[in-house]
Amino acid sequence: MSQVDKTKRVGRWYFGGVASAMAACCTHPLDLMKVHLQTQQTKVKVTTLIGRLYKSDGVLGFYNGLSASVTRQLTYSMTRFAIYETVKKNLTSDGSVMPLYQKVGVAGFAGATGGFIGTPPDLVNVRMQNDVKLPKEQRRNYKHAIDGLIKVYQEGGLARMFSGASMASSRAVLVTVGQLAGYDQIKQLLMKSGYFKDNTVTHLTCSTMAGCLATMLTMPLDVMKTRMMNNPYPSILACAVDIAKQGPIGFFKGFFPAFVRLGPHTVFTFLFFEQIRQNFGDDPK
Repeated sequence: MSQVDKTKRVGRWYFGGVASAMAACCTHPLDLMKVHLQTQQTKVKVTTLIGRLYKSDGVLGFYNGLSASVTRQLTYSMTRFAIYETVKKNLTSDGSVMPLYQKVGVAGFAGATGGFIGTPPDLVNVRMQNDVKLPKEQRRNYKHAIDGLIKVYQEGGLARMFSGASMASSRAVLVTVGQLAGYDQIKQLLMKSGYFKDNTVTHLTCSTMAGCLATMLTMPLDVMKTRMMNNPYPSILACAVDIAKQGPIGFFKGFFPAFVRLGPHTVFTFLFFEQIRQNFGDDPK
């Protein structure tokens, strides 16, 4: 009986969501720092923020909102990976390869859908991460993600839960194009060159490049999304005008932490995804 080539195994629809949740556990402190920098009105050093967090809540302070972050990945990323991988599997069932325009189109649709579905836990995630910056009497003190979702619903119903959904979906389109379509296209080109094989080195190279691409595409929208979820702006335009008062650099506030967070998260996600696919995926027919 011939041994099955693990690299040919096909991932299942939920693998991406599981991999993203695992990656979130590794990169959550970086995501927390990014949110704090983006919601800060005055300039502050990263080391100063780290000191404040540690002094306020100790080491566990760096994991504020972890349950919401994991919940977000199990909704947002689960949806976008499920759509992208399912469509990809159907379009390439005959052994063909998806052209770039199809990858971008499918990734864009998957991102928009995932971004909308993941808005409620994303809202709770931002609030839980930013809670430590508020005076004690103003803190929301959500016990965990589910508690936060219930309280947000009680606060304003479904309309409040999906506050910022348009911005979240817009960002998700760009980040999904950068991550999923970018990763697939880069991996395809590297494998085609003959110098790379379907192994960890290739996965690391492709995911790092995809993380760079996703960060470049999403940074301005990411800043506005975070600000809108944390402040009662009447519109996206009002939010943009407020940020623009700081000059163009305002849209890239926290760029380095965003890159440091999104890059490693992308790398961990695809490393986990590829390992799960190769060890637990379906054998080719």
